[in-house]
Amino acid sequence: MEIDKRLITNSATGNMLKEIASSLQECKQFYFSVAFINFSGLQLLLDPLKQAGKKGVKGKIITSTYLHFTDVKSLEKINTFDTIDLKVFVTDELDRGFHTKAYIFEYDDFYKIFIGSSNITQSALKSNVEWNVEIISKHEDDFVQTILKEYAEIWDLSTVADAKFMTKYQEMLEKMEQVVTQQKQLVAQKDSYIIPNNMQRRAMDNLHRLREYGETKALVIAATGTGKTYMSAFDVKNVRPKRLLFLVHREEILRKAKETFELLLPNEKITFGLLTGNAKDYNAEYLFANIRTMSKHYEKFQSDTFDYIIYDEAHHATSPSYQHVMEYFQPQFTLGMTATPERADHHNVFDLFDNNVALEVRLHEALEEDLVIPFHYFGVTDIDEVDLSDVDIDNIAEITKRLKVHERVDFIIENMEFYSHDTNKRKCIGFCVSRDHAQYMAEEFNKRGYTSIALDGDDSIEKRAMYITRLEDENDPLTVIFTVDIFNEGVDIPSINSVLMLRPTNSPIVFIQQLGRGLRKHPMKSYLTVLDFIGNHSKTFLIALALNGNRYYDKESLKVAIATGFANIPGNTHIQLDEISQERILAQIDQENFNSMKYLKEEYFEFKKLNSGRTPLYLMNYLKYDGAPDPVKFIDKAKTYIGFVAKVEKDEQLKVLLYDETFEAVLKELSSMLPLKRIYEFVILRYLLTHTSISIPQAMQEIKKEIADVDEDSVLHAFQCLNQDFYDHLQQKNKPKLCTHHNSVLTKTETFAQFVETDHEKSRLIADVIHFGIFRYHKEFKNTYYGVPFLKLYEQYQMIDAALLSNYRKIHSSFRGQGLLTNGKEYFLFVDLHKEEDIKDSINYNDMFLDRKYFQWETPNSTRQASERGKNILFNQQNHIHLHLFVRKYKQIEKGKTEPFIYIGKGNTVSYQGEQPIQVKLELEHEVPERLYTEFTERV
Repeated sequence: MEIDKRLITNSATGNMLKEIASSLQECKQFYFSVAFINFSGLQLLLDPLKQAGKKGVKGKIITSTYLHFTDVKSLEKINTFDTIDLKVFVTDELDRGFHTKAYIFEYDDFYKIFIGSSNITQSALKSNVEWNVEIISKHEDDFVQTILKEYAEIWDLSTVADAKFMTKYQEMLEKMEQVVTQQKQLVAQKDSYIIPNNMQRRAMDNLHRLREYGETKALVIAATGTGKTYMSAFDVKNVRPKRLLFLVHREEILRKAKETFELLLPNEKITFGLLTGNAKDYNAEYLFANIRTMSKHYEKFQSDTFDYIIYDEAHHATSPSYQHVMEYFQPQFTLGMTATPERADHHNVFDLFDNNVALEVRLHEALEEDLVIPFHYFGVTDIDEVDLSDVDIDNIAEITKRLKVHERVDFIIENMEFYSHDTNKRKCIGFCVSRDHAQYMAEEFNKRGYTSIALDGDDSIEKRAMYITRLEDENDPLTVIFTVDIFNEGVDIPSINSVLMLRPTNSPIVFIQQLGRGLRKHPMKSYLTVLDFIGNHSKTFLIALALNGNRYYDKESLKVAIATGFANIPGNTHIQLDEISQERILAQIDQENFNSMKYLKEEYFEFKKLNSGRTPLYLMNYLKYDGAPDPVKFIDKAKTYIGFVAKVEKDEQLKVLLYDETFEAVLKELSSMLPLKRIYEFVILRYLLTHTSISIPQAMQEIKKEIADVDEDSVLHAFQCLNQDFYDHLQQKNKPKLCTHHNSVLTKTETFAQFVETDHEKSRLIADVIHFGIFRYHKEFKNTYYGVPFLKLYEQYQMIDAALLSNYRKIHSSFRGQGLLTNGKEYFLFVDLHKEEDIKDSINYNDMFLDRKYFQWETPNSTRQASERGKNILFNQQNHIHLHLFVRKYKQIEKGKTEPFIYIGKGNTVSYQGEQPIQVKLELEHEVPERLYTEFTERV
């Protein structure tokens, strides 16, 4: 038998963890020899090891004390498996290093062996740059026999990991722990704080650009723990204001903020001071104040005393105490910072900062940028005794009753102990469905020896703070706080290492808020353990929406994400749904139509509940929550958002607003442009909300506040689009004209002016669509200038977008369907991979990915090799023709919704054959990312 070899690396579609886990399920016996094992890696293998043991698969594991990296918790956990023998190579006694990384799997007539660089740690198994070679060979092969002989020799030299060894090793590690802790804290300070991270640099660049173009206010939205205070200090260091005011809501973070600024501005000869109940440093150049004290003393300062004011926790800035202070002071620049803009009750925090968002970093991006710790999520099917299949998910009393089962408590504890947690002490938040449920859980945990407490909104802030302090104290026995929702947002408990999801998930927003409680970085914590007990209620699939981290999903991409273990989640985050939960979720997704009116209504009313029961009248409401539904789907259903709300709410007042047919037509015209793929038109319209006209130079300046650059011809094209130059006759007849273009000046029409200048309510609704369009654009495109055509790799587009983004100066409505469209040297190839008749079983084999680098495409049937168009395609590089490839898997997945195409980038013809049509092989300029390639080629 020839030896088969394969290189295993960690990538978006595969990793060492996946290879080990699948091999454990198939082998007869296994033998591991790894220098290091820590619990972050072992936890990811617990289920595969457990399942292998149930099948009777036995194994041996050798690890070492080399560099004292292996932890006792991992050794103790391995010893709980009856099917595994464990030994430790003690390097101190043998005076030899130990650095093996080998995984040997025995099958009936061959061995599979991985040898390379991966130890059993979360990074080595998931995300590090690691090279491991898979070798498959027969039992009698010399190489296999050499490996087994070497393994046996090391086994004989190693020590059994019994209680005596564990005690001795633990004592030695404890002696070192204090030194290691101090080193970690120093590294954390040095690496995370003194040097700006990517988020901080992006925010500073955007703030600089906004100030350059005359803006005086901005808002930064970033998840807790991502370094907003340090970012603001870095920005202040760049701006160097003479006087600074830093305002906070909670006094406990005031001194930390002051210390941060003092750390980053040590030699600037600046005086720092506090304004609190106990300190009154009025003359300090950089003053750090709590709002309670400042709201009583602000008139002791001149209104222009401070050049730069920072409002931390800016979601509170809509309250009266903040408003008095904000209205009084007139600084040169105002910065708001928040992790939770949604907490601004009845008011819009965006408006307070002139709708200038310098940066928004939500959970998925925070994970990608390594701004928060990764999480290990285990979706565990709930016990049979808990049946939620026939209960309304909003019937809290009934759900509470059904969850209060002693067997469920035992099951939760069993899983909690099996998966364990990071660090020595468990510090856990358990999210419950009601106050009664939380109190029940605390009582039952206490009976079983787990010191626990229930907290809810009725408990005082002082009581909550006291229990949080106890939970974080390494020496306090308190290990679990059960709560309903008071820790969903805004509460900072950095050392939390475990989260229990004990309630049915009925909202991706709440799920993300609860998950986020444990993701703040902490020197002694490397990951968060999340246990979600998944019942059989009708909305289980919402877990998948929350975990997928993508608001703009379709049924197919969601199913692929589940099937591939959410490979699109970055870094060391691990998501594991057990088989029953996975099947249950996939079945629900198959049955659900995400574009049906029934589903959209449910999504809307669930969001309304989270909006404190208030009707979300504005699109901007949806930008405040991580995990909120995409309101563009509501617009697609009713042509305008207000039209959708009026329909589902049966709101007569809103319907009366829409009786004004011209107003409704304006709203429809603006809404039809969403989601924006080019920001120019909406930035121009935003300017015209408060001005009569705009010139091309003025428009360029306004656009450069939002993106890094813009070309003059594209701005002229935007003027022409707003003048309806490229509408067909029917569109010009039926659509209201918002602007007129003459001599390179764009002027708003009377139709547009009457609503934005004279009617406050209608003006606000129009402004809302415009602001939402710009905000939503920034989520996907940030501030990058993509040139012409204005195309971003792997973004979603419809065919007509290509006309807009390539400055096409003929009727745009001709860009419809699929096929080949051209604009000068720009050729746009729009391809459906699967035939329309049967999206599940039929594939158009003529158009397909050959691999991640090459794509096979057939030209339109009429194309001949000798024609001008044929030559331009076949010899595109010589003729300076750009072939832009757009691909979609299916034209339609769900009834009533045409799927967008994904821009794959430019390709160049490397070979061709045939005639009418010509079959062309394209070499792609950008290799398709593995995650996207899997989505296009995976069948679920």
